[in-house]
Amino acid sequence: MSLVNIKIEGVPYQVEAGLTIMEAAKLCGYDIPSLCTFNHGQCSLGSCRVCLVEATGARGLVASCVYPVAEGMEVRISSPKAVKARRTSVELLLSNHNRNCQQCSKNGNCELLNVAQVTGAREGAFAGKKTSTTYDEISPSIIRDTSKCILCGRCVVRCQEAHGNGILGFENRGFETIVAPAGNHSFANSPCLLCGQCVSVCPTGALMEKSEIWKIDKAMAEGKHVVVQTAPAVRASLGEEFGMKIGTPVTGKMVAALKRLGFDKVYDTNFGADLTIMEEANELIARIKNGGTLPMITSCSPGWVNYAEYYYGDCTDHLSSCKSPHEMQGAIIKSYYAEKNGIDPKDIFVVSIMPCTAKKYEKERPQLAVNGIPDVDAVLTTRELGNLIKRSGINFAKLPDEEFDQDIMGTYTGAGVIFGVTGGVMEAALRTAYYVLEGKEYGPVNFTEVRGFDGIKEATFNLAGNEIKIAVAHGMKNAKPIMDDIRAGKSPYTFIEIMCCPGGCINGGGQSYVRPSLLPNEDVDIIDTYMTKRANALYSEDERQTYRQSHNNPQIQQLYADYLGEPNSHKAHELLHTTYVKDRVRFE
Repeated sequence: MSLVNIKIEGVPYQVEAGLTIMEAAKLCGYDIPSLCTFNHGQCSLGSCRVCLVEATGARGLVASCVYPVAEGMEVRISSPKAVKARRTSVELLLSNHNRNCQQCSKNGNCELLNVAQVTGAREGAFAGKKTSTTYDEISPSIIRDTSKCILCGRCVVRCQEAHGNGILGFENRGFETIVAPAGNHSFANSPCLLCGQCVSVCPTGALMEKSEIWKIDKAMAEGKHVVVQTAPAVRASLGEEFGMKIGTPVTGKMVAALKRLGFDKVYDTNFGADLTIMEEANELIARIKNGGTLPMITSCSPGWVNYAEYYYGDCTDHLSSCKSPHEMQGAIIKSYYAEKNGIDPKDIFVVSIMPCTAKKYEKERPQLAVNGIPDVDAVLTTRELGNLIKRSGINFAKLPDEEFDQDIMGTYTGAGVIFGVTGGVMEAALRTAYYVLEGKEYGPVNFTEVRGFDGIKEATFNLAGNEIKIAVAHGMKNAKPIMDDIRAGKSPYTFIEIMCCPGGCINGGGQSYVRPSLLPNEDVDIIDTYMTKRANALYSEDERQTYRQSHNNPQIQQLYADYLGEPNSHKAHELLHTTYVKDRVRFE
């Protein structure tokens, strides 16, 4: 590591070469006012010009988020010229911004409002005509409101970096420039994956999830039997909505809050994850033994399924036919649970708390309904659940730790918990596949080879004489080369896990916005740190479970004995399996 000597506000420092001025300043104890403060440690194009500083060797003021340090550089953050320039940059952004802050769903997390306060920006400093507005609410997942867009380009870069898709871009020119899918199409009429990664980095309310809290209010008012289930990744992020440190597991408090919100039953989607593994692991084994289509690819991530249908429709036979865990659990709630409790499935309203905006679209798929009744009726993101709890006046920090309802589907295993992180579905499946093929448990329990945040992870296992080569990918940019090999007929793998969002569900587009204030001061590389902390919250819960393999879940065993028969049975296929679209239209 080579070091360079710089001065900031006249004070000498040694910092690593290659850092931006903003990164170096942060290490030296300075937080330059910017729109990157909450941006997962990532900047975009340096186009907002909010983080301007003076630096020797540069021609005028420079954007500190992209300008690199150099030997002998002197940086002035608080010079009158720099202070005025930053304030003017923010005032210009405000001049073309819809300032209905009280009604904005980003209120409290708005980076523009935050930096306006820090820089002392004056409202109305510049007045004039505003750019024409596009308000897109057609998609069931994401709302786009260009009146709140500041053209920072972070969503454009995030989509490209995560997925290589470039769904979003700059449309039109000059004053009429907006950020949109090509041709200013709706998200609903473009090949958008609806994953919400763009939402997670938007500094304002220009991109937001489409809230479904009103659906729950309506169902409760109508006297529906309302059942809620929570995805594993939610517990690793929800505490952040209430100022808790990133990576604080809040399972017990989350359950307590949900019970106080009036849900009739509170279950964990981990049960559905265990059920998914029973179906998926046995489906894989059947394909291996019977010459079925290989490699088989996981199907839990709806953003990934969208990508497969849009870009690799000719390869969808490789996807597992299993529904995702919350859809499986919804189907069981409206069949097995309904029968056990003597409730008409039409009177049951299933709510899924998910880290994912794509799940809002997923529940609308006609393939995910049984006899015309959808498996799931409403999906809330982690952020929406936080808002619902706050709306109800519940003091989250003071809640006791309580248990999920234990009847029928209250027990879950550690294998179900780790579904929320990249590699978790693969590891959970391997734990059960090993048992089925070898007739004994895998001694170490953990398959650590599939853990971590490398874009593509590979490993080979020998199970009962069968050499199983596996791969794990997260982010569609990493999935593409794997899928290209499958299309070309040269894939070496037997089983592949693909998750849409980088890092998996812990970094889903519906998770809490990442705030550096919730990280220790020494954590500079925010994008790695927060994912690691959330992942560790899930792995630690896995370690604490009595049962750590899905096939050992006694309530799963009872479900098969009483109702489903065996994995991949005719009844299981009716309720728990789905189909895909091979020729999905990219633009409409």
